[in-house]
Amino acid sequence: MLHLHNTLTRQLEPFRPLRQESVKVYYCGPTPYNYAHIGNLRAYLFEDFVVRTLRYLGWRVDTVMNVTDIDDKTIRDSQKQGIPLKELTERYTECFLEDLAKLRVVPADKIVPISTLVDDMVKMIQTLLDKGYAYVSEDGSVYYSISKFKKYGELAHLDLSGMISNVRISNDEYEKDSVADFALWKAYDAASDGENQWMAKLTVDGKEIELPGRPGWHIECSACNMRYHGPQIDIHMGGIDNLFPHHQNEVAQTEACTGKPFAKYWMHGGHLLVDNKKMAKSAGNFYTLRDVAAKYPNRETSVYRGFRMMGLQTQYRENFNFTFDRLEAAMRTVEGFDETFRRLARYAAKDGKVRRDFRNELQGYVQAYVEALENDFSTSEALAVVFAFQTFVNASIDAGVMTAPEKESVVEMFRSFDAVLAIFDFDLLKTVSVTPELDMMLEDRNRAKAAKDYAAADRLRDEILAKGYKIVDTKDGSFLERA
Repeated sequence: MLHLHNTLTRQLEPFRPLRQESVKVYYCGPTPYNYAHIGNLRAYLFEDFVVRTLRYLGWRVDTVMNVTDIDDKTIRDSQKQGIPLKELTERYTECFLEDLAKLRVVPADKIVPISTLVDDMVKMIQTLLDKGYAYVSEDGSVYYSISKFKKYGELAHLDLSGMISNVRISNDEYEKDSVADFALWKAYDAASDGENQWMAKLTVDGKEIELPGRPGWHIECSACNMRYHGPQIDIHMGGIDNLFPHHQNEVAQTEACTGKPFAKYWMHGGHLLVDNKKMAKSAGNFYTLRDVAAKYPNRETSVYRGFRMMGLQTQYRENFNFTFDRLEAAMRTVEGFDETFRRLARYAAKDGKVRRDFRNELQGYVQAYVEALENDFSTSEALAVVFAFQTFVNASIDAGVMTAPEKESVVEMFRSFDAVLAIFDFDLLKTVSVTPELDMMLEDRNRAKAAKDYAAADRLRDEILAKGYKIVDTKDGSFLERA
């Protein structure tokens, strides 16, 4: 049975969704004002592992992700660059989705720019006003009164004994020592907002009012969940940096509106550090995926799979320490799987059937793999099983005893593992078709090598490489592979 660590209770709990027929999952999307850095992307890797695992274990999962295209930072940077907000946010949303595709992250079923949900946010704000959880300030902003929500601080485990009531904060992001009433709707400020304003039509004390401005960050995710998932969800995920204030404020808003528990399970991924330090531009250790890939121009796909491998090797709740040495080690690991796949492609399987001991061996790997994933999505333990399986496969190839049906079973096993891992290159299993000319060049090279005419052998090797192929010498002979 699947168990997961629930941030709300700080305990490992059995997973029992609200309804068996579908699991509702939400995770906070990007704020598209610039390229995502690798710390941002680590969170989406962890969320991808969770969703893939749930589906691997047989659950039907419905995922929703917002795009925070109205925000302090998006408006600030669109103003700095002198371009419309929509142009800026659509550009960087596209870049973000390209990064996810490179990392083989399955996109959410619904990806929702919150600019399409302003009416939904205003509706929730009206409900909070009607229920006494919100109030309009002197400048025309609307604030949430945290003292009215008795469970405020439970998710983030805050001590509010010294809280000063009615202190307000308009910033979207702030620290725990700045606990205060937060903005649901921010009054329009011509100096900072420029042409970016929306209208909130509200009723306060029986009087209809219009408040020009824009939504605060926290109400956006609450409205997105309400629109696409309803009042309750199964799992809410995000980076640990979003626990407070963002996720805590989501709970306060949504539960005040609905009177129901919002998310049954909360899951948070750890920070990404660079050389055990917080990533910062000022420290010179701030990297986007593009920055990292640029360091390995001839191994780009290995970079992306290697970064994903690093995520798999780290327990999702732990801090992820990125170093280029670790990345290169992870790249070599995925390239090692590539070599196993090439060996499988070359292996001339014998006729026969699946032997009982072979079948039992495979069943043992499957069972261990599932048990690892059911233990709070322990991808590092699951990887250990896959490494053991890789060793078993290589030994079977070396022994030359694997039958054709057994070879097919091995490939299907790798496909099954990859439903969660998403690190393998199955194109390597395809037979390489070469021209008679290349076959002749390979034979000439082998004859030259046997005659110890190494200059001729090297020349033919280079000519073959120039045509897009490389020579692989094994104890079973020489083969051509795409370079």
